[in-house]
Amino acid sequence: MIQSMTGFGKHVLQLPTKKITVELKSLNSKSLDLNARMPQAYREKELELRKLIASALGRGKIDFNLYVEITGDETSSEVNEAVVKQYIKQLRAIADGDDLRLMEMALRLPDTLKTERDDIDPKEYQAIVESLKMALKEIEKFRSEEGKILEGDFASRLKKLHQLLKEVNGLDEERLNAIRSRLEKAVTDMKAEVDANRFEQELIYYLEKLDITEEKVRLENHLNYFEETMASADSNGKKLGFISQEIGREINTIGSKANYAPMQQLVVQMKDELEKIKEQMLNVL
Repeated sequence: MIQSMTGFGKHVLQLPTKKITVELKSLNSKSLDLNARMPQAYREKELELRKLIASALGRGKIDFNLYVEITGDETSSEVNEAVVKQYIKQLRAIADGDDLRLMEMALRLPDTLKTERDDIDPKEYQAIVESLKMALKEIEKFRSEEGKILEGDFASRLKKLHQLLKEVNGLDEERLNAIRSRLEKAVTDMKAEVDANRFEQELIYYLEKLDITEEKVRLENHLNYFEETMASADSNGKKLGFISQEIGREINTIGSKANYAPMQQLVVQMKDELEKIKEQMLNVL
Protein backbone atom coordinates (compact mmCIF):
# COMPACT_ATOMS: atom_id res chain seq x y z
CA MET A 1 0.00 0.00 0.00
CA ILE A 2 1.47 3.30 -1.10
CA GLN A 3 1.33 6.37 1.13
CA SER A 4 2.00 9.91 -0.01
CA MET A 5 4.18 12.25 2.04
CA THR A 6 1.67 15.05 1.42
CA GLY A 7 -0.93 15.48 4.15
CA PHE A 8 -2.70 17.72 6.64
CA GLY A 9 -4.16 17.04 10.07
CA LYS A 10 -5.81 19.28 12.66
CA HIS A 11 -7.50 18.87 16.03
CA VAL A 12 -8.97 21.50 18.36
CA LEU A 13 -9.05 20.95 22.13
CA GLN A 14 -11.33 23.11 24.27
CA LEU A 15 -10.34 23.32 27.95
CA PRO A 16 -12.14 25.36 30.63
CA THR A 17 -9.82 28.37 30.20
CA LYS A 18 -7.92 27.58 26.98
CA LYS A 19 -8.47 26.66 23.36
CA ILE A 20 -5.58 24.54 22.08
CA THR A 21 -5.18 23.82 18.35
CA VAL A 22 -2.82 21.20 16.98
CA GLU A 23 -1.93 21.39 13.27
CA LEU A 24 0.29 19.13 11.16
CA LYS A 25 1.29 19.71 7.53
CA SER A 26 3.53 17.35 5.57
CA LEU A 27 5.29 17.65 2.20
CA ASN A 28 7.81 15.44 0.42
CA SER A 29 11.42 15.24 1.61
CA LYS A 30 14.23 12.68 1.38
CA SER A 31 14.39 12.46 5.18
CA LEU A 32 12.52 13.68 8.25
CA ASP A 33 12.58 17.49 8.44
CA LEU A 34 10.41 18.50 11.39
CA ASN A 35 9.76 22.15 12.23
CA ALA A 36 7.90 22.78 15.52
CA ARG A 37 6.22 26.04 16.58
CA MET A 38 4.71 26.29 20.06
CA PRO A 39 4.45 28.72 23.00
CA GLN A 40 7.57 28.97 25.15
CA ALA A 41 5.75 27.50 28.15
CA TYR A 42 5.38 24.17 26.33
CA ARG A 43 8.97 23.91 25.02
CA GLU A 44 10.00 21.48 27.76
CA LYS A 45 7.73 18.89 26.11
CA GLU A 46 8.98 19.51 22.57
CA LEU A 47 11.29 16.48 22.37
CA GLU A 48 8.54 14.12 23.51
CA LEU A 49 6.11 15.52 20.96
CA ARG A 50 8.76 15.35 18.21
CA LYS A 51 9.38 11.65 18.94
CA LEU A 52 5.67 10.93 18.73
CA ILE A 53 5.38 12.68 15.37
CA ALA A 54 8.54 11.09 13.93
CA SER A 55 7.41 7.61 14.97
CA ALA A 56 4.03 8.04 13.26
CA LEU A 57 5.02 9.85 10.05
CA GLY A 58 8.46 8.43 9.24
CA ARG A 59 9.76 11.08 6.87
CA GLY A 60 8.75 14.23 5.04
CA LYS A 61 8.99 17.99 5.54
CA ILE A 62 6.63 18.38 8.50
CA ASP A 63 5.34 21.56 10.11
CA PHE A 64 3.93 21.06 13.61
CA ASN A 65 2.04 24.00 15.12
CA LEU A 66 0.63 24.23 18.63
CA TYR A 67 -1.60 27.27 19.18
CA VAL A 68 -2.89 28.24 22.65
CA GLU A 69 -5.66 30.80 23.07
CA ILE A 70 -6.70 31.95 26.58
CA THR A 71 -10.51 31.92 26.72
CA GLY A 72 -11.04 32.35 30.49
CA ASP A 73 -9.69 34.43 33.35
CA GLU A 74 -6.34 32.66 33.38
CA THR A 75 -3.24 34.70 32.52
CA SER A 76 0.44 34.20 33.15
CA SER A 77 1.45 37.87 32.79
CA GLU A 78 1.11 40.79 35.19
CA VAL A 79 1.96 44.49 34.92
CA ASN A 80 5.20 45.31 36.70
CA GLU A 81 3.88 48.36 38.55
CA ALA A 82 7.20 49.52 39.99
CA VAL A 83 8.86 49.57 36.57
CA VAL A 84 5.90 51.31 34.89
CA LYS A 85 5.80 54.04 37.57
CA GLN A 86 9.53 54.63 37.22
CA TYR A 87 9.18 54.93 33.40
CA ILE A 88 6.31 57.44 33.81
CA LYS A 89 8.39 59.48 36.23
CA GLN A 90 11.30 59.62 33.80
CA LEU A 91 9.05 60.42 30.83
CA ARG A 92 7.33 63.23 32.70
CA ALA A 93 10.73 64.78 33.37
CA ILE A 94 11.55 65.01 29.66
CA ALA A 95 8.12 65.39 27.99
CA ASP A 96 4.73 66.95 28.61
CA GLY A 97 1.64 64.78 28.57
CA ASP A 98 -1.23 63.48 30.66
CA ASP A 99 -0.85 60.33 32.76
CA LEU A 100 -2.76 58.11 30.30
CA ARG A 101 -0.53 59.10 27.39
CA LEU A 102 2.62 58.61 29.46
CA MET A 103 1.38 55.19 30.61
CA GLU A 104 0.80 54.11 26.99
CA MET A 105 4.38 55.09 26.20
CA ALA A 106 5.74 53.37 29.31
CA LEU A 107 3.98 50.05 28.57
CA ARG A 108 5.81 49.81 25.24
CA LEU A 109 9.17 49.84 27.02
CA PRO A 110 11.07 46.70 28.21
CA ASP A 111 10.25 44.77 31.39
CA THR A 112 6.82 46.32 31.93
CA LEU A 113 5.25 42.87 32.04
CA LYS A 114 6.39 40.09 34.31
CA THR A 115 5.55 36.51 33.44
CA GLU A 116 5.22 33.75 35.96
CA ARG A 117 6.06 30.44 34.35
CA ASP A 118 3.98 27.65 35.85
CA ASP A 119 4.60 23.96 35.29
CA ILE A 120 2.38 22.37 32.68
CA ASP A 121 -0.65 20.68 34.20
CA PRO A 122 -0.18 16.90 33.62
CA LYS A 123 -3.85 16.52 32.67
CA GLU A 124 -3.56 19.39 30.19
CA TYR A 125 -0.43 17.88 28.66
CA GLN A 126 -2.09 14.47 28.32
CA ALA A 127 -5.01 16.16 26.59
CA ILE A 128 -2.55 17.82 24.17
CA VAL A 129 -0.93 14.43 23.44
CA GLU A 130 -4.35 12.93 22.68
CA SER A 131 -5.12 15.87 20.38
CA LEU A 132 -1.81 15.32 18.59
CA LYS A 133 -2.67 11.64 18.12
CA MET A 134 -6.02 12.65 16.59
CA ALA A 135 -4.25 15.06 14.22
CA LEU A 136 -1.78 12.28 13.30
CA LYS A 137 -4.68 9.96 12.44
CA GLU A 138 -6.07 12.67 10.17
CA ILE A 139 -2.79 13.25 8.36
CA GLU A 140 -2.23 9.49 7.97
CA LYS A 141 -5.71 9.17 6.43
CA PHE A 142 -4.89 12.06 4.10
CA ARG A 143 -1.60 10.39 3.12
CA SER A 144 -3.35 7.08 2.41
CA GLU A 145 -5.95 8.74 0.18
CA GLU A 146 -3.22 10.57 -1.75
CA GLY A 147 -1.33 7.28 -1.93
CA LYS A 148 -4.26 5.57 -3.67
CA ILE A 149 -4.18 8.25 -6.36
CA LEU A 150 -0.43 7.71 -6.85
CA GLU A 151 -0.91 3.95 -6.94
CA GLY A 152 -3.52 4.26 -9.68
CA ASP A 153 -1.18 6.46 -11.71
CA PHE A 154 1.74 4.02 -11.29
CA ALA A 155 -0.44 1.05 -12.25
CA SER A 156 -1.53 2.82 -15.43
CA ARG A 157 2.05 3.66 -16.44
CA LEU A 158 3.36 0.18 -15.61
CA LYS A 159 0.63 -1.31 -17.80
CA LYS A 160 1.80 0.98 -20.61
CA LEU A 161 5.43 -0.11 -20.07
CA HIS A 162 4.40 -3.79 -20.24
CA GLN A 163 2.59 -3.06 -23.51
CA LEU A 164 5.58 -1.22 -24.97
CA LEU A 165 7.89 -4.09 -23.96
CA LYS A 166 5.53 -6.50 -25.72
CA GLU A 167 5.82 -4.36 -28.85
CA VAL A 168 9.62 -4.38 -28.52
CA ASN A 169 9.49 -8.19 -28.39
CA GLY A 170 7.35 -8.23 -31.52
CA LEU A 171 9.83 -6.02 -33.39
CA ASP A 172 12.99 -7.83 -32.35
CA GLU A 173 13.13 -10.41 -35.14
CA GLU A 174 12.23 -7.78 -37.72
CA ARG A 175 14.99 -5.55 -36.32
CA LEU A 176 17.67 -8.24 -36.60
CA ASN A 177 16.58 -9.12 -40.14
CA ALA A 178 16.70 -5.44 -41.10
CA ILE A 179 20.23 -5.07 -39.67
CA ARG A 180 21.37 -8.23 -41.50
CA SER A 181 19.91 -6.97 -44.81
CA ARG A 182 21.53 -3.56 -44.33
CA LEU A 183 24.97 -5.09 -43.75
CA GLU A 184 24.64 -7.52 -46.68
CA LYS A 185 23.65 -4.65 -48.96
CA ALA A 186 26.62 -2.60 -47.75
CA VAL A 187 28.98 -5.44 -48.61
CA THR A 188 27.33 -5.93 -52.02
CA ASP A 189 27.63 -2.22 -52.79
CA MET A 190 31.35 -2.42 -52.12
CA LYS A 191 31.64 -4.69 -55.23
CA ALA A 192 34.48 -6.58 -53.62
CA GLU A 193 34.94 -10.28 -53.17
CA VAL A 194 34.27 -11.33 -49.57
CA ASP A 195 34.75 -14.72 -48.01
CA ALA A 196 31.17 -15.88 -47.35
CA ASN A 197 32.03 -17.97 -44.29
CA ARG A 198 34.11 -15.21 -42.70
CA PHE A 199 31.39 -12.66 -43.42
CA GLU A 200 28.77 -14.93 -41.82
CA GLN A 201 30.92 -15.36 -38.71
CA GLU A 202 31.46 -11.63 -38.38
CA LEU A 203 27.75 -11.00 -38.93
CA ILE A 204 26.76 -13.46 -36.23
CA TYR A 205 29.26 -11.86 -33.81
CA TYR A 206 27.88 -8.38 -34.56
CA LEU A 207 24.25 -9.48 -34.14
CA GLU A 208 25.09 -11.16 -30.82
CA LYS A 209 26.44 -7.84 -29.54
CA LEU A 210 23.09 -6.25 -30.43
CA ASP A 211 21.05 -9.02 -28.80
CA ILE A 212 18.64 -7.62 -26.17
CA THR A 213 17.14 -10.86 -24.84
CA GLU A 214 18.67 -10.48 -21.36
CA GLU A 215 17.64 -6.82 -21.14
CA LYS A 216 14.04 -7.68 -22.05
CA VAL A 217 13.87 -10.44 -19.43
CA ARG A 218 15.37 -8.22 -16.72
CA LEU A 219 13.06 -5.34 -17.62
CA GLU A 220 10.03 -7.62 -17.35
CA ASN A 221 11.25 -8.83 -13.94
CA HIS A 222 11.83 -5.28 -12.69
CA LEU A 223 8.34 -4.20 -13.76
CA ASN A 224 6.81 -7.17 -11.95
CA TYR A 225 8.92 -6.48 -8.85
CA PHE A 226 7.77 -2.86 -8.83
CA GLU A 227 4.14 -4.03 -8.86
CA GLU A 228 4.77 -6.55 -6.07
CA THR A 229 6.50 -3.94 -3.89
CA MET A 230 3.74 -1.42 -4.56
CA ALA A 231 1.16 -3.97 -3.35
CA SER A 232 3.06 -4.87 -0.14
CA ALA A 233 1.73 -3.92 3.28
CA ASP A 234 4.28 -1.15 3.89
CA SER A 235 4.82 1.95 1.78
CA ASN A 236 8.46 1.98 0.67
CA GLY A 237 9.17 4.88 -1.64
CA LYS A 238 12.95 4.49 -1.43
CA LYS A 239 12.79 0.84 -2.53
CA LEU A 240 10.47 1.73 -5.42
CA GLY A 241 12.94 4.46 -6.35
CA PHE A 242 15.77 1.92 -6.57
CA ILE A 243 13.65 -0.40 -8.72
CA SER A 244 12.75 2.45 -11.07
CA GLN A 245 16.49 3.15 -11.50
CA GLU A 246 17.01 -0.48 -12.56
CA ILE A 247 14.07 -0.20 -14.98
CA GLY A 248 15.70 2.88 -16.49
CA ARG A 249 19.04 1.09 -16.84
CA GLU A 250 17.48 -1.73 -18.91
CA ILE A 251 15.48 0.68 -21.07
CA ASN A 252 18.62 2.70 -21.81
CA THR A 253 20.56 -0.44 -22.77
CA ILE A 254 17.79 -1.57 -25.11
CA GLY A 255 17.84 1.87 -26.70
CA SER A 256 21.62 1.84 -27.19
CA LYS A 257 21.51 -1.64 -28.77
CA ALA A 258 18.35 -1.16 -30.83
CA ASN A 259 20.00 0.27 -33.97
CA TYR A 260 16.51 0.29 -35.50
CA ALA A 261 14.31 3.39 -35.68
CA PRO A 262 10.90 1.76 -34.95
CA MET A 263 12.29 0.15 -31.78
CA GLN A 264 14.04 3.36 -30.71
CA GLN A 265 10.68 5.16 -30.96
CA LEU A 266 9.23 2.62 -28.51
CA VAL A 267 12.19 3.19 -26.20
CA VAL A 268 11.50 6.94 -26.22
CA GLN A 269 7.91 6.25 -25.14
CA MET A 270 9.18 3.97 -22.38
CA LYS A 271 11.53 6.66 -21.10
CA ASP A 272 8.68 9.15 -21.08
CA GLU A 273 6.47 6.85 -18.97
CA LEU A 274 9.34 6.08 -16.58
CA GLU A 275 10.18 9.77 -16.16
CA LYS A 276 6.59 10.47 -15.08
CA ILE A 277 6.82 7.62 -12.58
CA LYS A 278 10.04 9.07 -11.15
CA GLU A 279 8.46 12.52 -10.80
CA GLN A 280 5.58 11.08 -8.76
CA MET A 281 7.96 8.84 -6.82
CA LEU A 282 9.27 11.91 -4.98
CA ASN A 283 5.94 12.07 -3.12
CA VAL A 284 5.90 8.44 -1.95
CA LEU A 285 6.64 7.74 1.70
